[in-house]
Amino acid sequence: MSGYDVIVVGGGTAGSVLAGRLTERADVRVLLLEAGSGDPLPEMAVPPAWPGLVRSTANWGDLTVPQGPAGAVTPLPRGRGLGGGSSINAMLFTRGHRSSYDAWPVGWRYDDLLPYFKRSENALGRERGVGGPLTVAPADPLNPVLAAALDAAIETGQKRAADISGGLDEGFGPVDLNIVDGHRQSAADAYLRPVRQRTGLTVVTDALAHRLVIENGRVVGVEYSVGQRLAKVWADRVVVAAGAIGSAQLLMLSGIGPQAHLREHGIEVVLDAPGVGSGLQDHPVANIVYRSAQPVPAPRNNHGEVIGLVRSRDDRPGPDLQLIFVDLARPVNGFTGPEPGFGYTIGVSVMAPHSRGTVRLASATPGAAPLLDPNYYGDPRDLDAMVAGLELARRIGESAALGPWRGAEAVPGNPDLDLRGYARRAVASYCHPVGTLAIGDVVDTSLRLRGIDGVWVADGSVMPAIPAGNTNATVYAIAERAAELL
Repeated sequence: MSGYDVIVVGGGTAGSVLAGRLTERADVRVLLLEAGSGDPLPEMAVPPAWPGLVRSTANWGDLTVPQGPAGAVTPLPRGRGLGGGSSINAMLFTRGHRSSYDAWPVGWRYDDLLPYFKRSENALGRERGVGGPLTVAPADPLNPVLAAALDAAIETGQKRAADISGGLDEGFGPVDLNIVDGHRQSAADAYLRPVRQRTGLTVVTDALAHRLVIENGRVVGVEYSVGQRLAKVWADRVVVAAGAIGSAQLLMLSGIGPQAHLREHGIEVVLDAPGVGSGLQDHPVANIVYRSAQPVPAPRNNHGEVIGLVRSRDDRPGPDLQLIFVDLARPVNGFTGPEPGFGYTIGVSVMAPHSRGTVRLASATPGAAPLLDPNYYGDPRDLDAMVAGLELARRIGESAALGPWRGAEAVPGNPDLDLRGYARRAVASYCHPVGTLAIGDVVDTSLRLRGIDGVWVADGSVMPAIPAGNTNATVYAIAERAAELL
């Protein structure tokens, strides 16, 4: 195939941003390769339908390896198709608290990313971001059960946050959502589909990347397949934007990674890079589920319209827990919840986990499911924080403000149950994997891969530490900056 100026591997959040921004220059030829479909599923446009999307063809279907002594195996959804995770996620748009960027290298901290956050956003009614492709705003009105849960948090002594999505606030409040006129707005909706007719942009979907083509220490192209047809395409620059899992997997299939691991799978080592696939972080989540005393009103939005950012201990440098109020009963491993329409959930997630895990190959076959080990609670401080969050969730759940809605605690349901054991058994992924190709280790501060020329990485994999918030907004900011750097 003829050459391009830039090949972007992965048409998810970051890839959509990069394709849209780079082709603003008419003289730049960009090829975007996406393993999934180019046609959105109808359910993607319907905000309350997102839980079903994780069981659809738009999800790779990954599972973690068993976690800890409880052996919990949890799905770790990641998007497959244009828009990637932004096409199947729960549509929360929050920058993450600024304190959680203090561990990032100089030049990549909150204040450094702030112009790129602003560039992506059009925050309705606020000056936080004006004119960006993404229109973000809280739900209005809130689902009544979630409004009551917000009142309950304030009743228990928590702060009412003015803007919980902006990165500066702590407390509880309505979170910004990627919902516009009642429909999901994905990265593909905001950045890619409006510019698909640009002459400099070529999009190939159902295109599974096999490996980077490397000659004389430089990446010069990509080998991929569409169906049974294998192809190679050449470019001056290649940007890997397949997410924290897919990008690490592609580099290892290309011979870039821990040499002993690559040799186990018969892969010729091009560059011994121990950091590739290491440093995986995710937000673990566990839920307190209540039976409702009256029917929960039918959801109009994303089910989770209110969050809180709090500290598990007073001496924490910033908020390290998120609580999310959900207008349905979210399933928990091994526990039976209430009947549909008669339940609600207080989810608890550790926002500043100390634990690190890995992404590793299960085989050298492109597209094979990798081995994912987030190592939840590998550091006991994370379990301590989770237990503190579950205790707070119970205090909020038992408050008077939720009295008209509260039937009984359904999960775990036993007030004497050891919450540490419950947290181990009930742990699930909040679907925020990051950190497998971190800035300062695998890539430099310009997002160039260290040790190999001609290739950049621009997605959640480059995060050196996970932000204290849902990660999609940060991926947008990284991609906006990457487009400028390129």
